[in-house]
Amino acid sequence: MRSFLCLLLLFGSQFVNAQEVIKLYDGVPPGSENATWSEATSTKNMLNTEVVYNVKEPTITAYLPEKHLNTGTAIIVAPGGAFHTLSINNEGVDVAKWLNSKGIAAFVLKYRVAPSFTDDPVKELMPKMADFDALDQENEPYVKLATADGLKAVEYVRKHAEEMEINPGKIGFMGFSAGGTLTMSVVYNGTEKDRPNFVAPIYAYEPAVIGSKIPVEKTPIFVCVAGDDQLGMMPMSISIYKEWFEAGQPAELHIYQKGGHGFGMREQKLPVDTWYERFGDWLRDQGLRDKIRPSKYEKQFGEAEVEKGERMAAERLRRNFGGMDRYKEANAKLNGEAQKVVFLGNSITEGWYRQDEDFFKRNQFVGRGISGQTSSQLLVRFRQDVVDLHPEKVIIHIGTNDVAENTGPYDEDFTIGNIESMIDIAEQNGIQVLIASVLPATKFEWRLALGDRSAEIVKLNERLKSLAKEKGLKYIDYHSAMKNESNGLSPELAADGVHPTAEGFEIMEKLVLEALK
Repeated sequence: MRSFLCLLLLFGSQFVNAQEVIKLYDGVPPGSENATWSEATSTKNMLNTEVVYNVKEPTITAYLPEKHLNTGTAIIVAPGGAFHTLSINNEGVDVAKWLNSKGIAAFVLKYRVAPSFTDDPVKELMPKMADFDALDQENEPYVKLATADGLKAVEYVRKHAEEMEINPGKIGFMGFSAGGTLTMSVVYNGTEKDRPNFVAPIYAYEPAVIGSKIPVEKTPIFVCVAGDDQLGMMPMSISIYKEWFEAGQPAELHIYQKGGHGFGMREQKLPVDTWYERFGDWLRDQGLRDKIRPSKYEKQFGEAEVEKGERMAAERLRRNFGGMDRYKEANAKLNGEAQKVVFLGNSITEGWYRQDEDFFKRNQFVGRGISGQTSSQLLVRFRQDVVDLHPEKVIIHIGTNDVAENTGPYDEDFTIGNIESMIDIAEQNGIQVLIASVLPATKFEWRLALGDRSAEIVKLNERLKSLAKEKGLKYIDYHSAMKNESNGLSPELAADGVHPTAEGFEIMEKLVLEALK
């Protein structure tokens, strides 16, 4: 019926917020045969926001999440605007982009609205807001058309779910103000083919809702509103919640003291600014945020725990960028005695010492690796973890997390510059430097969005080898000895493709001892 080729290509390429406008009807939509107006956009109005008006051909615009984030959940988003306009960004596109960041496919619905007769639909609408009874009467036929559009949108997404990698049993509908009215009308009037599986009416206007039959099937609802809503939506939200709750449906209600009507995705420096984070929590609680392709760590610890770990890691970076306290006590215990060789690096070095402590002790080696660190962090702690230990030699093994962008966008020149600075400091203090190659890797489980980074690692190693030659330093080539045909690490050498197994460390130990001769 309609070509999905472009949409599938965009999705398959994993582009963020891939967009495709999809018409919901073939030909003229039923009920719009006599519509003579043309859809337009207003950017200069008293609301200071972009609104779409004169919609007569309803569409959904698909925003699909990155493949590695995809949860299989989809939500149709209906902006508000009193069935005269659509607040397309604040209550539409911006919502869709946030949903994408949580792995949820979003479809911004342009549903049919009452016609405007000037190029300033907001100015036209404002006087009508003084008489809701008259406005409801004017809007009644358009609420019916919009409800048909909403049902058609659900039907379309469910029918094409497999093509977009969506679970047909995880299709939701959310709307703001008039869009909330539409949300409730859709769920009350839906059938098996077009009823949403969950709904989220945000400051919904209840009197214009069509129908009142709560589904028998489990249909969770999330309700949100501000107590100071100028249009009186707060009691209406309580009413919707109460009816749903009394029907035995999973229901959650959030009432913020301040926020006004139409807060959407706007920033007002109020608690209501993060309402959508509570919506995200609710989605997770309903089992709607479980990824189709969780990473190794998400499988092992759970997605919520991984997110928590990322927040904690970010806080550690803010408070202690270099991890200056990690080896403070261990360094003090050395009592200033000169060491033979310091191994400086990241989790690979840290894990190496933990897995084969005897190798380090019998050779008078000191391990100073910190999980997750990049070259800039090693440079910050180079004096206390290397220079102050007075070693004969230091092996600098860093770069994996630079390429993985643990502390920001990867810049090869910046990484090489940090390593050069460490070399300069070491040489000024009479410490011989050995440069180790970055281990092979194709992807990083903690940063799957980056995709295959094996080429960047190969290129960085070429630079490291050239740097070692230029400065007359020994280069330890782990990469050539351990890579597979994909320039990665095979499972027997690294179960997760990054961190070596005992067999992998055995290869590295032989190379190190040979280099140190």
